[in-house]
Amino acid sequence: MARPSIIWFRRDLRLNDLPTLLTATEAADEALALFVLDDALLRPSGARRRDFLTGCLRALDRDLGGRLLVVRGDPATVVPSVAAEFDATAVHISSDHGPYGTRRDRAVADALGDVPLVATGSPYAVTPGRVKKPDGTPYKVFSAFRRAWNDHGWHTPAATGPGTADWVDPTGCSARVPIPDEGDEPTPPAGEAAAVERWQEFLDGGLERYATDRDRPAFDGTSGLSPYLKFGCIHPRTLLHDLRNRSDEGAATFRSELAWRDFYADVLFHRPETARTNYNGDFDAITYDSGPDADALFTAWCEGRTGFPIVDAGMRQLLAEGVMHNRVRMIVASFLTKDLHLPWWRGARHFMEHLVDGDLASNQHNWQWTAGSGTDAAPYFRVFNPTRQGEKFDPTGEYVRRWVPELRSVDGARVHSLPDGPPDGYPEPVVDHAHERRVALDRYERIRSPR
Repeated sequence: MARPSIIWFRRDLRLNDLPTLLTATEAADEALALFVLDDALLRPSGARRRDFLTGCLRALDRDLGGRLLVVRGDPATVVPSVAAEFDATAVHISSDHGPYGTRRDRAVADALGDVPLVATGSPYAVTPGRVKKPDGTPYKVFSAFRRAWNDHGWHTPAATGPGTADWVDPTGCSARVPIPDEGDEPTPPAGEAAAVERWQEFLDGGLERYATDRDRPAFDGTSGLSPYLKFGCIHPRTLLHDLRNRSDEGAATFRSELAWRDFYADVLFHRPETARTNYNGDFDAITYDSGPDADALFTAWCEGRTGFPIVDAGMRQLLAEGVMHNRVRMIVASFLTKDLHLPWWRGARHFMEHLVDGDLASNQHNWQWTAGSGTDAAPYFRVFNPTRQGEKFDPTGEYVRRWVPELRSVDGARVHSLPDGPPDGYPEPVVDHAHERRVALDRYERIRSPR
């Protein structure tokens, strides 16, 4: 029997534009499709992200004609076991540059022994670590990174598909487990076909308005692609290739958002500790609140019961759908760190628990950007006024009324300021924004003072 290559799927749950598929088929006549249910990754994921992953696995299995081998366990144990059972020539992967993925892949490579672990490509347009300053050091400022990223460029999509390989039937594998059942919570349609369909809808209808509509949470103005990019149902290289002849403002803005995604992956690659700690060490000295009162405020924030309508709408959308509009993510993050004086990592952890698109690099560093402790730090003194933000980006109040039913009787932009006071069932504001803004700025000045 011919010795197959193994393609170990992780954040590349697709068959089109998959460079590992080309590498694997160049090395062997047959390929075994493998996915490992790894509790180290599944445990911190919320139910919706796990359900979306399950849907993506079912879609990939269908595209493979039922030939996806799913196993469960520590990859350093189960991947070598599968490789031995099928007498594989090599295990092929898309490289992972996150803190856990780097450690895991090193352990798997060691455990495989003489069977090579071959990395081709990554989940990013440009693999983390490739874009560097002329002196070889990483970029710390996004605008400079984006210019170098554009100059570097990216490969054209790989010409692959379901028929690229002869897929091994894994039916007899001793370690095979069924794909988990999906839960009852709704998630976006899962899988590669759904990703391509969403991308085409956005290209045909939303891209030309993207530069303006993306900041309006009541509109369907964003691409909706973040869950698919998270799990690699579509690759950013494919998106950039489809945009190659577009020079309009919407396309330029969307390219910039893809650059942000690559930038934060690059930051995490060079500074893996920033998944848990401040990028800017000066912020280690800033004062945060703690104790029962702070915990009660955190609970009110999590539940969307702060008395600030745009904040509450965003937090309730997160709990109800596992998504939150990007503009609103910034508003609620500013509120947590600068109105409630709570550490960014508490909010980041809550987001990662509930977001369908929860991505460690983007989530942690977007939180740090808002908190002021990250790269390209928004000046700490930029404290979002939640009422003004709501009036500016949800001027009709439609978004707030959609997610906060207690306020549906309040017309227009009045829903943000509530000049007649909160209606029955809706809480009073938990803090005075003007006062807490001064407290935040005072704490910031203390860490800026010469020591």
